[in-house]
Amino acid sequence: MQKKLTRLLMLFIVLISFSSCSIIEGIFKAGVGVGIFIVVAVLAILIFIISKIFGRK
Repeated sequence: MQKKLTRLLMLFIVLISFSSCSIIEGIFKAGVGVGIFIVVAVLAILIFIISKIFGRK
């Protein structure tokens, strides 16, 4: 009985670990997308500001 309970507990822990990993993976993928968007937005703003500064001459 003890051995069976231990095996079920180990299986439960493995299943929880895999689902946690997939959740973390989804969060990081979303984070990468948001990070790329922010970098592109900041670069666009910098190019806009530089073009306004040097465009007045």
